[in-house]
Amino acid sequence: MSPPSRRLQTKPVITCLKTFLISYSLIFWFTGVILLAVGVWGKVSLEAYFSLASEESTNAPYVLIGTGAIIVIFGLFGCFATCRGSPWMLKLYAMFLTLVFLAELVAGVSGFIFRHEIKAKLGFAYENAVSNYNGTEAGGSSAAVDSIQRTLLCCGVNNYTDWSGTKYFIDNGIPVSCCKSSSNCSPETLKDVEKAATEVYTVGCFARVTRVMESNLGIIAGISFGIAFFQLIGIFLSCCLSRYITNNQYEMV
Repeated sequence: MSPPSRRLQTKPVITCLKTFLISYSLIFWFTGVILLAVGVWGKVSLEAYFSLASEESTNAPYVLIGTGAIIVIFGLFGCFATCRGSPWMLKLYAMFLTLVFLAELVAGVSGFIFRHEIKAKLGFAYENAVSNYNGTEAGGSSAAVDSIQRTLLCCGVNNYTDWSGTKYFIDNGIPVSCCKSSSNCSPETLKDVEKAATEVYTVGCFARVTRVMESNLGIIAGISFGIAFFQLIGIFLSCCLSRYITNNQYEMV
């Protein structure tokens, strides 16, 4: 049995580690809630967007929902394990955080390595959607193109002239969703590329998205590394608390 003075020195450390780990677990739980909300919102609002990259419905929203739900559950588990002061629960929590860290690392590295392939696939999917646009397809790729053009204030793939090479342009001209103001876009104007230049958005949707992503690549990488580093903090706190609690239990024997 160790001296009482040593046990008294250990208890403040355990209390401090518990405070930090509970705070961490609550933040971790909140990130899970955000992922869950984004997944639900994506499923409800962005299903048409995802359909451009795949002929069938994508599982991306379900992945976010599932990941968010698991993080919410383990975030609560982390709080419970910390309050109980159970070493094996804390080790299990640390193992889960390690798996999350490795998954984020693999996803980040894969996204960086295959970024050009992903960009090419998305570009091809959008070009295909523009080529097959008919303006009447509800809930399909045509509706997705209209929604993207209105939301991002863009037109076509690389610029608004891309529409001049489509079948839709021959009969109807540039889609109304490209117009800055629908009241100024007459059918005659939309059928003339030169006249439409002043009435429609000239920047292409794919060009706009990729430009924003490439210009903020450093910020995206920084956020990704920050999130990964955040997991390491949780792993460190869980392992330290588990060790101190175990040692304290041995010292009391």
